[in-house]
Amino acid sequence: MAAVWQQVLAVDARTSRRTPARGSYQLQAQMNRAVYDERPPGSLVPTSVAEASRAMAGDTTLSENYAFAGMHHIFDQHVDSAVPRLQFANDDKHLLACCSLDGTLSIMTLSPSPPSVKVTLKGHGGPVTDFAWSLSNDIIVSTSLDGTLRIWNTEDGRCIREVRDPESSELLCCTFQPMNNNLTVVGNSKHHLQVVNISTGKKVKGGSSKLTGRVLSLSFDAPGRILWAGDDRGSIFSFLFDMATGKLTKAKRLVVSEGSSICSISARSWISREARDPSLLVNACVNKLLLYRVVDNDGTLQLKRSFPIQHGSQLVHSIFCPLMSFRQGACVVTGSEDACVYFFDVERNTKAIVNKLQGHGGPVLDVSFNCDESLLASADSTGMVIIWRREQK
Repeated sequence: MAAVWQQVLAVDARTSRRTPARGSYQLQAQMNRAVYDERPPGSLVPTSVAEASRAMAGDTTLSENYAFAGMHHIFDQHVDSAVPRLQFANDDKHLLACCSLDGTLSIMTLSPSPPSVKVTLKGHGGPVTDFAWSLSNDIIVSTSLDGTLRIWNTEDGRCIREVRDPESSELLCCTFQPMNNNLTVVGNSKHHLQVVNISTGKKVKGGSSKLTGRVLSLSFDAPGRILWAGDDRGSIFSFLFDMATGKLTKAKRLVVSEGSSICSISARSWISREARDPSLLVNACVNKLLLYRVVDNDGTLQLKRSFPIQHGSQLVHSIFCPLMSFRQGACVVTGSEDACVYFFDVERNTKAIVNKLQGHGGPVLDVSFNCDESLLASADSTGMVIIWRREQK
C-alpha cells in the first residue's frame, strides 16, 4: 500500500472558523426556497437581497477580492517529498502546518518576519498522510502509512500519544469531531473508519463502520451531527454521529464515479450570507471540482455545479473561501494536476475562473486560507509550500 500511495503522489523530478448551523437542513432549505424560486436554475446567491454584502465588501468585484498574486514566502523543508496536506491554524493569521511523505510534519510561523519553521514533528515511521488542528490549536493529530495515529503538542513538538491501528493497516485520513475535540475519526486502507478517544487512545464503542474502498477523505458538518466519508472506489457515505456516545450510524451513499477516488470533502453550512443551504465541495479524480447541496438531515447530496480542472489520479484537495465569500458572492479554491491554483466563482455559469496562480513545479495537492484571507497557502507533490499574498486595493 505504501507503494500505491507513493505512486499516486509521485512526480517526475525532471519535469474550519467553524460556526454551528442554525436549525435543521430542511428548515434552512425552507427559509431559502422562496428566494431560490425567484432565481434562474443553477443560481446559488440570490442577488436581489445581496446589496448589504456588496456594500460590506466595498463595492469590489469577486475577482478583485481574490486578486492573490505576489509570493509572500516559499517553504522547501520537505523538498523532494510530496506535501499532501496543509492547513492554517484555527482563527490565526500567521500559524500553519503541513505533513509530508518524508514522515514528518512542520509547524510554520509567518510572523515575526522572516517566516520560519517553528517546530518539526518527528516520530512516524512512514509517510504522513493527513493531520488536523484541534479547535484551540494546542494539539495536532496525524495519520501515517506506518499504521499509527499520533497526538502532538504543537508548542514543543512532543508526541503525547501513539495509537496503533488494531488491524495493522495504513491510516489515510483523520478529522476532529468539531463539538468534542476529545474524539477523532480515522480512516484506513482496509475500508474502515473509526472514532477514537484521543485521551485514552481507545476506540469508541459503536463508532466504527466500513466503506466500499480505502477511506481517503472525511468531513463533518459544522454542528458535528453528520460525517461524510469518501473512498477510492468513487463513493461518498454520510453517517449520523451520536453526540452523547460517539456512535456512527450509516445513512446515505452516493456513487460519484465508479472507481474514481474521492480525494477531498469540505462541508460548509452556507456558501454566502444570502445562500445558506448547506453545501459539500468534492474532488473526485473526474477532471472536475464538484459542488453539492445537502438536502436533508441524512446528508443526501444533490449536484449543484461542477468546474473543470485537471484531476485524474493525484490526491487533490479544495476549500471554500471563508470570509470574503460571506461578504459577497461565493468562491471556492482548488489545487490541480497542471501545477496551478484555481479560484472559481460559483455563481458564474460561464468563465467561472476568477483567478489562477502559477508557480508550483508539480501538481498542487492542497490549499488553505488564513483566518482573514490575507494569505493563501498551497502545497505540491514536489514538497514546495507557497504562501501567496492578497493584493491590497
